[in-house]
Amino acid sequence: MNFIFISPHFPESYWLFCQGLKNNGVNVLAIADTPYNSLSTNLKNSINDFYQVSSLENYDEMLRAVAWFTYKHGKIDWIESNNEYWLRQDAALRRDFHVETGFPCEALDNCQSKHRMKEFFAAAGLKTARWQLATNLEDAQKFTELVGYPIVIKPDIGVGASDTHKIKNGDELRTAFAHGFKEAMIMEEYINGSCFSFDGITNSKKELLFVTSHQYTDSIMDAVNEQKNIGCYSYKDIPADIMEAGTRSVEAFDTRSRFFHFEFFRLLEDQPVGKKGDIIGLEVNMRPPGGFLPDMINYANDSNVYQLWADMIVHDTIHYQQVRKYSSGFIGRRDRLHYAHTTQDIQDTYRDSILMIRRLPAALATAMGDEVIVARFKTEEEILDFFRYVQE
Repeated sequence: MNFIFISPHFPESYWLFCQGLKNNGVNVLAIADTPYNSLSTNLKNSINDFYQVSSLENYDEMLRAVAWFTYKHGKIDWIESNNEYWLRQDAALRRDFHVETGFPCEALDNCQSKHRMKEFFAAAGLKTARWQLATNLEDAQKFTELVGYPIVIKPDIGVGASDTHKIKNGDELRTAFAHGFKEAMIMEEYINGSCFSFDGITNSKKELLFVTSHQYTDSIMDAVNEQKNIGCYSYKDIPADIMEAGTRSVEAFDTRSRFFHFEFFRLLEDQPVGKKGDIIGLEVNMRPPGGFLPDMINYANDSNVYQLWADMIVHDTIHYQQVRKYSSGFIGRRDRLHYAHTTQDIQDTYRDSILMIRRLPAALATAMGDEVIVARFKTEEEILDFFRYVQE
């Protein structure tokens, strides 16, 4: 099997996907925008061939890279990055080289356009926030007359919480439209809810091979825009209603042979969209969860999801009995805030439970915090106590 993995050097841990493939006898062909000598030793040992482009954004260069691998190694069986930013380019390369695995171009809108996603959540029996495309100020004002303030404006096709804004009044709405938008935007009613994810790996029949769920401590949008603390932890036992909503969503969307990341809200109060405690659909991402979540999944399950994904690619199944032994989580701290406990205090108090403490580059710190601490505990109650201590 010839597998082209795009951008295996970023995120940093993605070399592990290549390692998993190579462990299964796959011919791993890597395309990156950095010199071979700058790759980590782990990544070099996990690939069979390498092609450098000056920019992964340059489609002509990407075409030449895939053509070179095809000439040298024969027909390409898979082209994948597992990265939200490159999913459309992955699909275009698959189309142009007649690679039949993975998403076709025409299917991507269903899992990347936020207003198209709502049709599939509805097919799964889940409600979503009322919405309207942001075409002009007059239509936006009519929308706010219907749903009230605040509303949320975000790119209809976007990555994470980038360029997502909470609009609290008419002045802010007029300012937003006066500045204009660089891309198509969607407006949604504001949902007062706690956010959680449903993450896993499926085979070609959309059967769940591996599944987990993470509860966020705060709104990702507010964490980015207001530079608040953010964290999340995994459920040791996934609540039945989360399992049901997640499974129905996996069946409704085209989740074949994917690592997936669904996001939902649980309503914190009665709202027009539903009653307190109801689950509503938020977004879907057909790639692994971002940040440290893949590693957190491994810590919670004593597993290697990078290898499990590679096993699915090669065998369409995995040979692993999932047991969630721990609740793992991360909590981000921001340099601008003053905390009661220093990093050394945290290390001294939770030495046996802490798995990682890392400073993040500015590009990641905006969303996750300047310093991130990853830990695991035997119960969810313990990890919530840990979060309270770290954020105090």
